[in-house]
Amino acid sequence: MKKPKNQKTKKQTAYIEGAGIVVEKPVTDAIEENYMPYAMSVIISRALPEIDGFKPSHRKLLYTMYKMGLLTGSRTKSANIVGQTMRLNPHGDAAIYETMVRLARGNETLLHPYVDSKGNFGKAYSRDMAYAASRYTEAKLDPLCKELFDEIDRDTVDFVPNYDSSTTEPVLLPVKFPSVLVNSNIGIAVSMASNICSFNLSEVCETAVALIKDPLHDIISTLKAPDFSGGGYIVYEESQLREIYETGRGSFKVRAKYNYDSSNNVIEVTEIPPTTTVEAIIDKIVESVKIGKIKEINDVRDETDLSGLKIALDLKRGTDHDALMKKLFRLTPLRDTFSCNFNVLVAGTPRVSGVRELLYEWTAFRTECVKRRVYFELKKKKERLHLLRGLQKILLDIDKAIKVIRETTEESEVVPNLMIGFGIDEIQAEYVAEIRLRHINREYILKRTEEIENLEKDIADLQETLDSKSKIKAIIISELKDIAKKHGGERKTLFVFPMEEDEEDAPDIPDYPVNIFFTKEGYFKKITPLSLRMSGEQKLKEQDFIDLHEETSNRAELVFFTDKGQAYKTRASDFEDTKASVMGDFIPSKLDFEEGEKPLRLITTLDYSETLILFFENGKCAKVPLSSFETKTKRKKLQNAFNTSSPLVAVFKVEANADIDFILNSSAGKTLIFNTALILPKAARDTQGVQVMRLTKAYLKSAEVYRDGMVKKASDVAEIVAKTLPAAGKAVKLINSEQLTMDS
Repeated sequence: MKKPKNQKTKKQTAYIEGAGIVVEKPVTDAIEENYMPYAMSVIISRALPEIDGFKPSHRKLLYTMYKMGLLTGSRTKSANIVGQTMRLNPHGDAAIYETMVRLARGNETLLHPYVDSKGNFGKAYSRDMAYAASRYTEAKLDPLCKELFDEIDRDTVDFVPNYDSSTTEPVLLPVKFPSVLVNSNIGIAVSMASNICSFNLSEVCETAVALIKDPLHDIISTLKAPDFSGGGYIVYEESQLREIYETGRGSFKVRAKYNYDSSNNVIEVTEIPPTTTVEAIIDKIVESVKIGKIKEINDVRDETDLSGLKIALDLKRGTDHDALMKKLFRLTPLRDTFSCNFNVLVAGTPRVSGVRELLYEWTAFRTECVKRRVYFELKKKKERLHLLRGLQKILLDIDKAIKVIRETTEESEVVPNLMIGFGIDEIQAEYVAEIRLRHINREYILKRTEEIENLEKDIADLQETLDSKSKIKAIIISELKDIAKKHGGERKTLFVFPMEEDEEDAPDIPDYPVNIFFTKEGYFKKITPLSLRMSGEQKLKEQDFIDLHEETSNRAELVFFTDKGQAYKTRASDFEDTKASVMGDFIPSKLDFEEGEKPLRLITTLDYSETLILFFENGKCAKVPLSSFETKTKRKKLQNAFNTSSPLVAVFKVEANADIDFILNSSAGKTLIFNTALILPKAARDTQGVQVMRLTKAYLKSAEVYRDGMVKKASDVAEIVAKTLPAAGKAVKLINSEQLTMDS
């Protein structure tokens, strides 16, 4: 019966009731309801690797290739693999193929590739060398993948339905080695990221074995350093590597490898850092030549071919190639920094872990896999033993079994009759009933029952293994050693120890006299003597004044001390020459100070040979060699630059080994003169110093270099000179006894 028209309209009206009504909702609730599910999906199911070393996209691709028989079979077109993978990965063919390209041997991204490729898969070290379309290339699984899938059909890992529930896929792969550390992995999620460098397979396996045997094993003794497919050199600094191994965060430098062809006066770069490309290096070299920073190069060419990467640099006659390469390491990505962030999903939770913790987690994961494999084998053998025990009972009277079957009128009664006749269960009876007629002979049955003794022994061994932690560990150790022997190889990335490369900048910096001005509000000017003579009055902010005026060189090093106990280092050459009529550079902005951080004092030096004298409100004084602030690398920010337990009153720079008289004034009106020879220097920058002025319910108000005539009565001088420390001082009259600030 057809429904009335008005009834249909009524139902439609009820369905769209409330449409178009605007409901006010807090933005935090909207974000939580709409953005949070997306963010969690990206973090958990897309961007971050798990303890087996793979992201979901990697796992889906490799598992599809395994199911296609590409572990032992011949290569197939990449397009076929991409099409099959779409049954598990709904993100499109382009994304799947790009994933395959990165895993392929031909792309040279991974230290130990998982895909054996044929055709043009591009190169990781080239920005412009694009990979061919999937219809032109071929691929199969690399032999290393046998260690990923060898146990996947033995119930070692859980399986879940795919996105449309048409098939299942593994949650993790039962990897036999710590693949999470063997190959590099980069992922950017929402509010977090992951960047894992690759390590040599043999070293990783050796370290994993050592940690299983001794949880306190010193990792760096076996896991020397990261290893990259592109080779190069790691600038080896043990402290940096230990920090990465323990915390999962940190950075290290990777340097290119080069050869010098003296016959043609050409430098040939053959290996580069993994963080850059050939094109980026050439572009930076060309840019440096154009602006005049590099003058020794006639031509630069990309000579990469089938034999591998090569960047050729034609040099001008008389060029020192080693000195040029040091300059290129500073100015171009031929030396680059690799930043580590070992953020891995462990039990579905993102966690930044050090190498030790990652290997602990992998060992726990692998232990569970081995237990599940042993249990699977134990279960299969018990089932087989159960069937053979039923067959053994048939052996007692084969003729009776035949008679039972022949005399049974209905087929459905055969199994129940065998169960009754021989005292066996349904599973055993089904097995006996399915035996072929040609196998109903004593020889066949005896051969089958001979397995019982071996099965009983195997079951006992498997049960013992399952119950023994030491035997499980022995299995894992044995597998790791076998994998290292079969698939391990020599390191590709070698070591070079830190050199004074950063100190080579000086010859490139013009050396000429400059006048440096620094104001109380934090403004800095660098003015040449000629410009200063021609300039008029200094331009300053209202109520600002010049705190420091010093004549020095354009090559001078500048150290800015701040109110947060930090020091920021830079060079005078980093600032443009200016005039007195301009305000100057605002240092907190120029040097990226922390929010609210203010500069207190500027110290200049040419060679860090001087000594710093620091005074604090609690009456203490510290003598620190300026060399304590010297660093081999271009570190701009030094934490713990001075002790912050008491506010800093004054900082002075004096010549090394020079003994200077200082006059101190307390808030209680007392004055003290002491010589710096009374205190010893301390190498630690944040030393709290020595108590110089004894204070009671007062604080050190000011300090300055003592000059004759500062005390009104000459007879008072002897009374306020400190002979031993600490000294209390005495109230005396001073000339120009205004409040002194941080003045040198």
